[in-house]
Amino acid sequence: MRKLSLRIRGRALGLTAALVVGAVALAGPATAAPVAAKGAHQRTQEALDGLVAAGMPGVAAQTSSPDGEWFGSAGHADTKTKTKRTDRDHIRAGSITKTFVTTVILQLEAEGKLCLDDSVERWLPGLLKGNGYDGNKVTLRQLLNHTSGIHDMVETPEWNAYMNGPGFLEHRYEYRSPEQIVAMGLKYPPYWAPGTAWHYSNTNFVIAGMVIEKVTGNAWAREAEKRIVKPLGLRQTTFPGTDPTMPAPHPVGYSKLYAANPGPEIYDATEYNPAWSGATGEMISTTGDLNRFFGALLGGRLFPKKQLDAMLTTVPAEDGTNNDVPFDYGLGLIVRSLPCGVKVYGHDGIVWGSLTSTAVTRDGKHALTFQINGDWLDSTKPYNDVFRGEFCPK
Repeated sequence: MRKLSLRIRGRALGLTAALVVGAVALAGPATAAPVAAKGAHQRTQEALDGLVAAGMPGVAAQTSSPDGEWFGSAGHADTKTKTKRTDRDHIRAGSITKTFVTTVILQLEAEGKLCLDDSVERWLPGLLKGNGYDGNKVTLRQLLNHTSGIHDMVETPEWNAYMNGPGFLEHRYEYRSPEQIVAMGLKYPPYWAPGTAWHYSNTNFVIAGMVIEKVTGNAWAREAEKRIVKPLGLRQTTFPGTDPTMPAPHPVGYSKLYAANPGPEIYDATEYNPAWSGATGEMISTTGDLNRFFGALLGGRLFPKKQLDAMLTTVPAEDGTNNDVPFDYGLGLIVRSLPCGVKVYGHDGIVWGSLTSTAVTRDGKHALTFQINGDWLDSTKPYNDVFRGEFCPK
């Protein structure tokens, strides 16, 4: 859930980065193989190799386009056993969960059950009150595009004590309710008045999940399963709730625990209670499922054009202009502007031991998802080289 402006440091529930084609269900996890012209993904593979050369334990990537699917990897899923990465790997998708939550809210708007410009107070009366907060002045739209000004719970001393460094090892299996997570952020005043600036805040999406439950009477995850996962046949995508385990197969999640001054020690952070992430970063998926989802999303198959236009309406991102690949932020969506003039749409997700990113072209036909099973990358270049390699191959 941390933000990856790739300042690559922790900001969300593990999201260090700010970051399907086709709605036909797969019969099962198939192995993707190169079907395009020889060498078509050479630069993408070189970028994956570059991530391992930069110190990451392993990385897997899958693409989908009219030319077919391609899978590439580098490094290992388990550095002790030297197990290779595969396209069947289950991965913690982190803040890519935010795009699913946004999709549910936009579907609810299309059904007339809420409006993006509804106030948080309308749906969750009294939640934002005092300490500089006024729920009447914060809209659902501002939650989804991170212009609410609400303090990010990940940027609090409490979060740092509980879930970073040694605190993670002590508290990783504990439970915190959405209300407790939100309260952690609201203990601190807003960054600024709602709608006046952009700041990535995971608290926004914990609140968005609470809104979905208030509107529908169902947990946000159940709505996402009913509205997105099942219709698109995303058979390997789950919302684990409080289950700390990962379905097989999966890579080991190697982490330096977002310690303030990390040493050389690397820990196995594969398991933890995902309730710490919830609606801002709980999801488990695969590279193929995420490609299919974003292809359907940008292809206009999940809600009407009015809602898609709203999602694609961006605001300047706090760190977007300082990144070697500039980006803006829509509603639960990162829009990257690549040096070859191509724009790609997706999201990043970083949780402990995992950095995942998906990007797709505007027509939804060319998708890329890659996941690194390590969380301490200290430079944006090798990360952004994957986007450049796939979408700007010449």
